Order: sequence, then structure tokens, then C-alpha cells
Amino acid sequence: MRTIGFIGSGNIGSQLARLAVKQGYDVVLSNSRDPETLQVLIMELGEHARAATPAEAAKASDLVVVSIPLKNYADVPVEELRGKTVIDTMNYYPQRDGNIAELDDESSTTSELLQNHLPDSHVVKAFNNIIADHLTSQAAPAGTPNRRALPIAGNDAASKELVTSLINEFGFDVVNAGQLAEGWRWQRDTPAYVKALDTKGLEQALADAVRYADMP
Repeated sequence: MRTIGFIGSGNIGSQLARLAVKQGYDVVLSNSRDPETLQVLIMELGEHARAATPAEAAKASDLVVVSIPLKNYADVPVEELRGKTVIDTMNYYPQRDGNIAELDDESSTTSELLQNHLPDSHVVKAFNNIIADHLTSQAAPAGTPNRRALPIAGNDAASKELVTSLINEFGFDVVNAGQLAEGWRWQRDTPAYVKALDTKGLEQALADAVRYADMP
């Protein structure tokens, strides 16, 4: 894997692109506007970065990060992502996204929505429970005491291995939370959401998570 695409290049996407370029990856950035609007970021990232449309970024990349408002998930290109690993960083905020019935009644999760939209891709939930600038400011080499850990979930073992390796390169330990259905364990208002925890602390936080419907 040499090229990482970004569908959404805002706070999270841009920070992940910085980490990717630092590790020697090529990146293809896109947003909902014209690629020209990304030129300042492209100039910062240098020769390993270029801007494109979402469909072009999806087609040109080995792995793609989706980092857009959840309400727009159906705009993610389908055909161009067939067979590829897709990292979902999205969170559900009803005040921004509107109410989504299957999330409100907790019959699904954000990543399962995206997986249903991309039936021939391999969605992995990651990077949605960390403040954007902490991606670059809290990254640390493997073996660093109390290194921050990030959770992942996914239904495809090979894709989870790929994302686990990438997260380790980017500077974080990884806790495998299981299938995509477990992604609710670090959504907003849960103990693992935007908390800087090491592996043991994150495992406990995920175990302590309570669904919204069960909250007092």
C-alpha cells in the first residue's frame, strides 16, 4: 500500500494526511468543493500530495479515509471503492446530521450504514474518538510508556490488520473491539470518546460503555 485517499480533508482528514506523508505515503485529497480549494494544504504537504475529486481520490488510492459529515455518507463513491479498505472516521451528531432512525433506535452504527452503502468494500471504524490535533501532537513511537491507544472495529480481518499496522505507524497502539456492530462503544458520550487512554485504559473504557437507551 502506497497511496491513501481522503474523502473529506477537514480537521481529521488533513491531520491524517500529515501523518501519512510523514510516513512516506502518497496522498490524494478531496472535499465537497473544487480541488483548487485544497491547494494551500497541498503546498504544505509537498510533492507526495495532490488534490482531486472524491471519485478520483477513491480510484487512485489503495486505502481510503472517509471523513465527512455523516449526513453525507451516501455521497461516497461506490464503484471506485470496490474491494478496497475504507476507514470510517465519522460520528453521529443529530443537531448537524438530522435524525437517522436506525442510529436513534440503535439498530445500526455509523460504520454499518457506510458498509451497507459500500457492499463490496471493507469498512473499518477508526480515528473517530480523538481530537483532530491530538493525532499529530500525541503520536509516539512504538514502545513508548503509556502510549495512547485507539480502537478499531471491522468485519474483515485482513482490512483490520492493514489499519492496525497503519495506526501503529502513525503513532498509536490499537485495541481491536471486534465487528463493526461494536463501533458504538466509543461514540460520543461514552467513556472512550476523545479520552487519551493507553491500551489497558481503553479496553476498560470500551467495556464500560453503555448504550444511549440505557443511560439514566
